[in-house]
Amino acid sequence: MQKKSTSFSIKDWADDDKPREKLVQKGRSVLSDAELIAILIGSGSRDESAVDLSKRILAATENSLNELGKLTIKQLMQFKGIGEAKAVTIAAALEIGRRRRGGPAQKVSKINSSADVFELLQPILGELPHEEFWIVYLNNSNKILHKEQLSKGGITGTLVDVRLVLKQALAYGAVGLILAHNHPSGTLKPSSADKQITSKLKTAAAALDIKILDHLIITEKAYFSFADEQML
Repeated sequence: MQKKSTSFSIKDWADDDKPREKLVQKGRSVLSDAELIAILIGSGSRDESAVDLSKRILAATENSLNELGKLTIKQLMQFKGIGEAKAVTIAAALEIGRRRRGGPAQKVSKINSSADVFELLQPILGELPHEEFWIVYLNNSNKILHKEQLSKGGITGTLVDVRLVLKQALAYGAVGLILAHNHPSGTLKPSSADKQITSKLKTAAAALDIKILDHLIITEKAYFSFADEQML
């Protein structure tokens, strides 16, 4: 005898319990994370409502929206009931949220401390699943002239184009540089490669009277500063 599903469609719920109607009537803040995701994906399956599906996805990511936001499209599609369209919708919505959090970082126009650098770059680097190396170009008042990604996918000497860094510094009229990269593993300990790259850039920049002011290792919640630790 075939077992009947105990789940039922959101359409059969009372209006007060339907996520979309609940948001309209009571406001977005009263909805759970699962209910908000259910609105994004729109529907569940014959055996599972959109809310139950959302709860299952969240449970697999320790009920953390930050962890959910790190999943790739392919990883999201591993959940039964999530096709490409729904996976893309979830990823897009969480990316909007990430960029919204990064909004205040755009207000950082002058670097007074390593904390300012962290505030500027954490929204960009903090949650990435891969390593990226960035350069912040400063004038003689430590105001930000430009920031840009130098390399992606790993940090080795071959990926750091010293000539490009200095060429850009001269083009922007920069007299100070801040180096930064992320550690997806969460460790804040600088590697031997991190130290070598810092030394290599510092020596090359000095020949043009350009100073390396700091090198930050950034993770999701914290950072390591070469300058603060007197390693420059």
